[in-house]
Amino acid sequence: MRHFLDIDDLTPSELARILNLASDPKPPQVLAGRGVALLFEKPSARTRSATEMAVVQLGGHPVYIGAAEVGLDQRESVEDVTRTMGCYSAVIGARVFAHSTAERMAAVSEVPVVNLLSDHAHPTQAVADLLTMRDAMGHLEGLKLAYVGDANNVARSLAYAAGLSGIALRIASPPGYEFGESDLRPMRQCGCEPVQVDKPVEAVRGADVVYTDVWASMGQEEEAAQRRQDFTGFTVNRRLMTQAAPGAVFLHCLPAHRGEEVEAKVIDGPQSRVWPQAANRMHAARGLLLWLMEQAEA
Repeated sequence: MRHFLDIDDLTPSELARILNLASDPKPPQVLAGRGVALLFEKPSARTRSATEMAVVQLGGHPVYIGAAEVGLDQRESVEDVTRTMGCYSAVIGARVFAHSTAERMAAVSEVPVVNLLSDHAHPTQAVADLLTMRDAMGHLEGLKLAYVGDANNVARSLAYAAGLSGIALRIASPPGYEFGESDLRPMRQCGCEPVQVDKPVEAVRGADVVYTDVWASMGQEEEAAQRRQDFTGFTVNRRLMTQAAPGAVFLHCLPAHRGEEVEAKVIDGPQSRVWPQAANRMHAARGLLLWLMEQAEA
């Protein structure tokens, strides 16, 4: 049984296969008459909408399950909830706080488990990011990608995706917010050796794609004031974008805080591919579900 907890669960050829399946305008109805359980510990806009619609496009029925309905490790254990959902569903998608929750689910599940986000990874976002870069640039191999911000779950999955796709990655983070050696080791195994710098211009110079994320993610609200101070000078603005390569595009996984991590005239400007990127969340989820069904039937 194949699960999808992060991008490094895949080989380069498997990731390429998912991208190609995601681009199929008339996908086979592999989920016809079947349900997909979508468990959300954390609220979401794009992830829920994108995944529900991907299930519908494959002929299936998405079943949204909120945190209060199951009470993980309070009303029932993670393992018991997982086994129960597997009785009714062809796939289980989970947007959770702790990555260990997704790992526990995969350990007992008899159907594929998809990590829709955890504190460690955001792999479905990374698939959508690759689709967006390929759409914008026509290829992935050899692209130069600059990520400006916190070395967080989004950046981690993006690094794995870059390594498996032949993309050179540079990451600009303030001191104390960069990846440590324990993070870099699995990235190297995926073929990614990110260059880490503490000045945004060093990351962005000559980049084909410039990417950023919020400075304080959901669950980090108490750190927001300190992070705004620490990330002073890390706003992706028009001046910074002039350092990128001609024809460079801007990405953001959303939600965005205009005036903090990105200037409004960048995210709403002509170089932005943020809305196609958001749309690709649905296509990415569809390609991933198709691939998982292929693996389950192999």
